[in-house]
Amino acid sequence: MINVVEWTRLEPWRVARARTDRDETVIVKWSGPHAARTHSEEWRLRTEVAALRFLAEDLGVRLAPRVLAEDLAGGRVVLEDLAPRIALDGLLRRDGAPAHAARLAAFARARGELGAVTAGHASLYYRRRGALGPVEPAADLLGHVARLRRSGVPEAGVLGVPVEGGVERELGTALGELAEPGAFLVLSNGDPEANNVLVHEGGAADARLIDFEFAGYRHALHDAVCLHVPGPAWMWVAAAPDGRGEARGAVENLGEVYRRALAAGVPEAEDERRYGVGLAAACVAYALARLHRLPVLEARPAGDDSRAQLVAALEAAAMTADAYRALPRLAGWCRRLGDALRRRWPDADIDVSTLAPYTPRRR
Repeated sequence: MINVVEWTRLEPWRVARARTDRDETVIVKWSGPHAARTHSEEWRLRTEVAALRFLAEDLGVRLAPRVLAEDLAGGRVVLEDLAPRIALDGLLRRDGAPAHAARLAAFARARGELGAVTAGHASLYYRRRGALGPVEPAADLLGHVARLRRSGVPEAGVLGVPVEGGVERELGTALGELAEPGAFLVLSNGDPEANNVLVHEGGAADARLIDFEFAGYRHALHDAVCLHVPGPAWMWVAAAPDGRGEARGAVENLGEVYRRALAAGVPEAEDERRYGVGLAAACVAYALARLHRLPVLEARPAGDDSRAQLVAALEAAAMTADAYRALPRLAGWCRRLGDALRRRWPDADIDVSTLAPYTPRRR
């Protein structure tokens, strides 16, 4: 039994660092509404508990915090405190990427290791998760791919760059790859960005992954996208523009760090063609999911970074596909979408080659 005697909330999250009657610190996390509104509070908390216990107790790996206690009916869970580790994204914002090249490499490696150690164990995870309440493995697998398969890309028509011919065929190939990952089916925490990894500020990074509320088994290369395509927080990321060439400055080629770590448990990652198609598919699918926000961005004032960020995401996805000689028609189409946005939003017509690694998006 864990008795909390004092606690301090860690804003802005539903998380607190607490001290127990044994003078030990723990993390207390409680349920609450989420901006995505795609899953219930109960579902997310059960998923986090199942995923963390699966990693620590079923697989015996230390890539994430351990669950120390849970009260699912009360909507609370007590986790291992990983301090003095801190979130990587804060360090990148404060000091820039070159100052934290080793920590970025540790981040990429931890993401690849998560895939490597969980490959082939989906049934074990879903037995544990199913014991806590209903879950749909197919929904975990498809995520935003489901909307693309169901509705297509209507935003492309709005921009005058419709999905047709060879582009349509390659988009079908990409979505089919993501829906049927085969050996690439691994556990993801569902949000593989730099804010969800904790590292030591000095010495060895010793990275740990956090926030498994949206965990599930899906295509491994969804977790590599964040190393190639800018997510919500960034204008550009640390992978070299061609995905495999010379790294920018002091920042190592993070995509290859991830790939080597993944290959330790998924040997198919060494297959250049298969890996390239999977990575290109995941990057394009992510960029198209961001394109879905077109009406929202239209309403924002000129100069809002989110507009240029969308252009950068589409072009980064195309660059990654080109680097692996995969899905060439889809890559060209992404570039045409980016060009259409540049014409539509002159304020978003920026030279992405001038952006430093992990340039933050202004809020």
